[in-house]
Amino acid sequence: MTKEDILKLRDSAEQTRVQFKERVSSDNKYDVSCEMTAMSNTHGGLIVVGVNDKTGNVNPLSYQEVQETTNLLGSLASEGVVPQMLIDVETVQIDGGNLIVATIKEGLNKPYHDSKGIVWVKQSSDKRKVFDNAELAEMMSQCGSFAPDEAAVKDFSINDLDEQVVKKFLLNRFSMVMEKSGVSEANLRDFTLEQMVHLVVGGISLEGLLRNLRFIRPDGKMTVAAVLLFGKYPQRWLPAYTVKCISYVGNSVGGTTFRDKVRDSDMEGCLLHQYDAVMNFFTRNLRTVQVDQEFNTLGKLEIPYSALVEFTVNALVHRSLNWKAPIRIFIFDDRVEIHSPGELPNGLTVEDIMKGTSMPRNEFLFTNANYLLPYTGAGTGIVRAMKENPTVTFENQESSHEFVVIFRRESTVVVHQESNQESNQESNQESNIVKPIRVSLTGAQKDIVNFCSVPRSAQEIMNRIGLSNQSANRKRHILPLVDMGVLEMTIPEKPNDRNQKYRKKRSN
Repeated sequence: MTKEDILKLRDSAEQTRVQFKERVSSDNKYDVSCEMTAMSNTHGGLIVVGVNDKTGNVNPLSYQEVQETTNLLGSLASEGVVPQMLIDVETVQIDGGNLIVATIKEGLNKPYHDSKGIVWVKQSSDKRKVFDNAELAEMMSQCGSFAPDEAAVKDFSINDLDEQVVKKFLLNRFSMVMEKSGVSEANLRDFTLEQMVHLVVGGISLEGLLRNLRFIRPDGKMTVAAVLLFGKYPQRWLPAYTVKCISYVGNSVGGTTFRDKVRDSDMEGCLLHQYDAVMNFFTRNLRTVQVDQEFNTLGKLEIPYSALVEFTVNALVHRSLNWKAPIRIFIFDDRVEIHSPGELPNGLTVEDIMKGTSMPRNEFLFTNANYLLPYTGAGTGIVRAMKENPTVTFENQESSHEFVVIFRRESTVVVHQESNQESNQESNQESNIVKPIRVSLTGAQKDIVNFCSVPRSAQEIMNRIGLSNQSANRKRHILPLVDMGVLEMTIPEKPNDRNQKYRKKRSN
């Protein structure tokens, strides 16, 4: 590293991976060891000694200070961080003396803690303490010292398996054996599970086969992967490992009006069941696009089906099993969002996955799920999905511990305020455009919308319909119209502003 490189870092101010210290001494050595700990637990970083972290002024170290600081940094790395770590120390000559640059690599034995037993991670230019067991488990998973998909599930037994799903898994897992024995998807129900197990390995029981395949641990307990892949009702034991699907009216996650909302009971089941339920949710809530000249030909989903398949399977298989939170799928008028618990693992970036880099988070689950779910497991799925040209962006949200896929939709909401809309349907057919979502308004709602042809306050609207201006009444009568996109706020950036008014939204 050169003097110019350091000055560029200084001028860009402290960031996640860079910290400046004017000096390292007995007075601040604990703080420096905490910085080392945080960088080791995150993505590594640099500690530059000889630059004031408050003013940015350069204060070079003398030859003797260089020797003392180098020794102290080495001591902190071996004694102030547990387990001990190795650092690279470089001396950079500048006018009047030297600067020291200590390079801390991302650790391979996370979580690291300081001499007081506290675990630190970087957060922007600062650091924070870690108390959450899920976050500690995630660190251990990244280092390979803990595999959550191979963890034990208490009280789950073979009697809790979905027999038909296990049969389908065996059919695909041992396809060559099954094909020679005449077992196929078409006649799968003609064979019992015991018969199929016998075809795989004669004289072995289902329990023995599952042990050989590592779905049953040496201690006799079923793994998380087994429960997710084969369980009849996995949510009885793993309630957080499910999917929440909501189709909103409008574009706000805070909306109170829904077009569709999948009940929790309808999502209960193994990953294959969850996958089918999610894809059904997409197909009944997304529009179809007429792509051929003939109107009677089948249309295509507005978002390529193959892309939805890829990102749905990714969410189910690659979600973090340490964060006890469901996958969340939202459909808005202008976008579709898939929220998967856990940011990208092992330092992967969005650019990496778009190039096809594959680094599975739940390796055991990943290698077995492809016998039930439609993916190759070769890391090329996202590349192939992107060839369908969906308008999609990715957000790796480390602060909220989730990875978000966002598909953009054309906003084509058409509100029926008149009874005769036959001509709109005909024009849509002729121009082969996306079919609009139609929202019918009640007579009272139409009156509010027309009343707001000029901006009206909440009080004026409540007076119009004869109700008191209370929060519950506003949520019931005004906000749904905002969510539908037929009313808009005059001060949208400050929803609770006392001067807020509502007006009829102009059609584009």
